[in-house]
Amino acid sequence: MANELSGKTVAFLVAPEGVEQIELTEPWEAVKQAGGMPQLISTDAGEIQAFNHLDKGDTFPVDRTVSEASPDDFAALVLPGGVANPDFLRSDRDAVAFTKSFFEQNKPVAAICHAPWTLVEADVLRGRTVTSWPSLQTDIRNAGATWVDEEVVTDRNLITSRKPDDLKAFNAALVDKFAESA
Repeated sequence: MANELSGKTVAFLVAPEGVEQIELTEPWEAVKQAGGMPQLISTDAGEIQAFNHLDKGDTFPVDRTVSEASPDDFAALVLPGGVANPDFLRSDRDAVAFTKSFFEQNKPVAAICHAPWTLVEADVLRGRTVTSWPSLQTDIRNAGATWVDEEVVTDRNLITSRKPDDLKAFNAALVDKFAESA
């Protein structure tokens, strides 16, 4: 796995506050271990505040704001979860447009837990099969997708998982998918 993503830059899109820390840090490390270069993209410059469920976790420096970032600069996109994180992102026009453009360019996207809320807002789930935190299943179905309760689901270039317990399978699937993309 050491060099599968060699030279590929992967965007991690998060809100200034509310990302589930483990859903950011474990995929980040998986990308790095596979030879990729993760970059933290947020709606605001400075630092983001991660959470361990409802408790404040660590802060992480933002590499670029979403308004400064171009999907052309990235091979793939990771959307970590946390309840507040995707809820904030789906209300930000630039974050939604940034996310949607990965689908328009047929680039791989990986979303875990509550992160598919951003995908609902970007209107990119129609006709797909996805998984998520169970409370999102009605929103996902209303967005035209089939929701399933599985550890990890890959539908074309979209990888989804339900929760932190699924991170091992999620990370393996996203590294595989990101590596096979041009």
